[in-house]
Amino acid sequence: MTEIVLSGVRICADDEQVAVVQEQLPRHIELTRAEPGCLEFSVLQTDDPLVWQVDERFADETAFDAHQRRVAESDWGRVTVGIERAYAIRTVG
Repeated sequence: MTEIVLSGVRICADDEQVAVVQEQLPRHIELTRAEPGCLEFSVLQTDDPLVWQVDERFADETAFDAHQRRVAESDWGRVTVGIERAYAIRTVG
């Protein structure tokens, strides 16, 4: 089985974007961790309050793709669309 691993950062432009992340993140984490095939999911604010470390691990490409589709259609996806992403995605296994 080939796992999909995403790691990187989300970078807020200002305190307004930080507030959006802080408000929406708990529900996003809850929904993501409940998805079939989600093995690990973490989004943590770094020492720089504008930057969030993102680490995800999914059982396979099907689970990862389903996550991406759900996020794109979710409240989280809509309210964070303008927040910069810098991710690397790799396969393991």
